[in-house]
Amino acid sequence: MWARNAWHGKEARGRRYGKLAGVAATVDYEVRRARDEQELHSAIALRHQVFCLEQGVPQHEEVDGRDPEGIHLVAVAGGQLLGTLRLLVVGRTVQLSRLAVRDSVRRRGIATALLAAADDESRRAGATRIVLHAQTYARALYDRHGYQPRGAVFREAGIEHVAMEKELT
Repeated sequence: MWARNAWHGKEARGRRYGKLAGVAATVDYEVRRARDEQELHSAIALRHQVFCLEQGVPQHEEVDGRDPEGIHLVAVAGGQLLGTLRLLVVGRTVQLSRLAVRDSVRRRGIATALLAAADDESRRAGATRIVLHAQTYARALYDRHGYQPRGAVFREAGIEHVAMEKELT
């Protein structure tokens, strides 16, 4: 089992499959690398929705020019992008950033599934650790996944963050 609660998935050929339990129905979704430019654009649009429109992050801070070098993971159901994150490989360290989940499907295990897939992708890239800047309200999510804080709370894009890291075994 890769996650708690609603996500009960299995891995097949580098992809994770899960079920999203809702009040009215269960939705199957897949977590994997973005397949093409269209999925990448959908991931960036979701990030814009979450970070810029919902959280007030200035667009120039969200769009940092590093997307072309990143590995973009997505959670997809029925052709709709539900969540995304970006991995940047820097030597034996992976920088995880831009984790965003559509508001209508939050707290249903999608971020958990994305983080598990990020661990696998990072190991495949030869990384020995993952680092990130967690928004403080989401720190518990990262704590549950084995990330440890390093340093004091700081403000980034007007939002409190804490640097965290995880050693991969």
